[in-house]
Amino acid sequence: MDEVLKAVKERRSIRTFLKKDIPEDLIKKLIEALIWAPSAGNLQARKFYFVKNREVKIKLAYAALSQMFIAEAPIVIVGCIDKEKIYPRYGERGINLYAIQDVACSITNAMLVAHENGLGTVWVGAFREEEVSKILNLPRHLRPVVILPVGYPAYIPSAPPRVSVREALEFIE
Repeated sequence: MDEVLKAVKERRSIRTFLKKDIPEDLIKKLIEALIWAPSAGNLQARKFYFVKNREVKIKLAYAALSQMFIAEAPIVIVGCIDKEKIYPRYGERGINLYAIQDVACSITNAMLVAHENGLGTVWVGAFREEEVSKILNLPRHLRPVVILPVGYPAYIPSAPPRVSVREALEFIE
C-alpha cells in the first residue's frame, strides 16, 4: 500500500495526549505541511497560530464548548482564513468557500504529517468564533475556522465504520 494512503487509513482523531513536548524539527514539518498545501489562485489566504501557552489553550478549550482535551495537547494550531487576501480576487465566494477549503487542505496535510511522525490530532470545528478571535487578539480580516490539538497520543481508538462505496459516490459516464 502506498504510504500516503496508508497514513490516510491509519490516522485517527486523538483526544487524549501524553504530557510530552513536540520537538522543534517536528514542528517545522507541520509548518511545511501547512504552507505547501494548495490554495485558490495560490493566494495562500490563510494564517495559522501555534499555541503553546497553557492559559491560552484553556481559554480556547472553553471557547470550544468546554472540550478540555484541547488544553492538554502540547500544541494547538488555530487555522484562520484571511478575508483581505481572498476577497479582491474572489469576492464573497472566496471568503465563504475558497479560503475555508484552503485552510482545510493545509490542516489535512498537517494531520497526515503529524500521523506519519507519531503525533495525533483531532479536527475541532465546534467553537465560538468571536471568542476565539478575542482570545488570540485576531485582526478583523482573520476568521478562525479550525482548532487542531497536536500531541503524542495517549490512546488510539479503533477505526470507525465507513459507508460503502456505493453509498458514498456515483459514477457518471
